[in-house]
Amino acid sequence: MSGETDLIKLYSGRILELAADIPRTARLEAPDATVKKRSPLCGSTVTVDLTLRDGKVTEYGQDVKACALGQAAASVVGGAIIGCTPDQIAEAREALRRMLKEDGPTPAAPFDGLEVLRPAAAYKNRHASIMLALDATSEAADQAQATQTA
Repeated sequence: MSGETDLIKLYSGRILELAADIPRTARLEAPDATVKKRSPLCGSTVTVDLTLRDGKVTEYGQDVKACALGQAAASVVGGAIIGCTPDQIAEAREALRRMLKEDGPTPAAPFDGLEVLRPAAAYKNRHASIMLALDATSEAADQAQATQTA
């Protein structure tokens, strides 16, 4: 019963608020890159479209079909992404991974809102879903940057 109670506590009010209000859910008509990521463990998916101008994200859209934790992560990412560089996104992705797997520090601003997901570190089966938004966004930013410099 204790494990079930802990899992219920994991879905805190703030996580549920974020999950219920995901920004930038409209897909882009002409993105520089589109990436879809799926968690094989739970089946959650996130599809990201983005546009880069002068090395920064200027437009972003996402389609999120994930659990509340994956939705909360996508909500934070969607709210923070405009103006970020591919390097900042990659750093945030790695910081989130370390936060979940190694009790590392919270990702730096503007992604510091991901701190709300720190309690999920104890639930390894949830990590892939939490990582989807930044995994897809990082890959899309890299693709967009590569096509612009080619």
